[in-house]
Amino acid sequence: MRAICVVREEQLLEQTVSVCRVLPQIQDVQGFVSAQEALAWVQSHPLDLALLDLEAADMAGLTLARQIRENRPDAAILFLSDSALVPTEIFAVRPAGCLLKPVNRESLAAEVSYIFELHQRNATLHISVQTFGSFVVEVEGTSVAFRRSKAKELLAYLVDRQGGSVSRAQIFAALWEDENYDRARQKQLDVIVRSLCDTLEEYGIGEILERKRGYMRIRPEAMDCDLFRFLKGDPEAVNSYRGEYMSSYSWASLTEAFMTERRERI
Repeated sequence: MRAICVVREEQLLEQTVSVCRVLPQIQDVQGFVSAQEALAWVQSHPLDLALLDLEAADMAGLTLARQIRENRPDAAILFLSDSALVPTEIFAVRPAGCLLKPVNRESLAAEVSYIFELHQRNATLHISVQTFGSFVVEVEGTSVAFRRSKAKELLAYLVDRQGGSVSRAQIFAALWEDENYDRARQKQLDVIVRSLCDTLEEYGIGEILERKRGYMRIRPEAMDCDLFRFLKGDPEAVNSYRGEYMSSYSWASLTEAFMTERRERI
């Protein structure tokens, strides 16, 4: 990974850069006392990780983070602070975490290792699933267009089940709520399932769905999903959750309530 360190004290900057250089995941690291110089460098160089002093010399660390986000939206941001009490405003830039100064090797190594694994995973997973707010599925940056709204809702419900197997009766109860599961509705469900399978195959992602003996499930390991990262405690996912989850579907309210309560406890 390519990294920058922006720390206001020269001695502390040298120490932080030295720690970065011994970590195997970091191939290149640049150190800056001046936030302005760091931003100029970012605008013309690729970046994977930015370690930013919240008390930067010539620019607030949060301001610098916002400008880095504009130029390098995929870069991970780690804040460095003099105090364990940090302003809540930092969560607006979706930081990967915040470390106390001076940075020790063990703490930084743990954070960098996690960030590196996340970068590796995102590089191999071309399926992105958004559940915060509306439900959106993308394949290599292109939104999946579903022919039937119920087919999209079916996939959303399977994602909500987090890889657990669900029966046709469970699916029907979620998608049609108080309707009777009669033969006509069973045929209608058959149409919805076929439509979903056809759409997934059309986009080359049929492998995310498993069907066996009347049960269905999705494979969580085959996609990058904000819900799954939230449940694993991923700081970026936790910080980006704003209390809305699959807002189009009434059955999602239980998971939304659970996530909101968990977010408030963190």
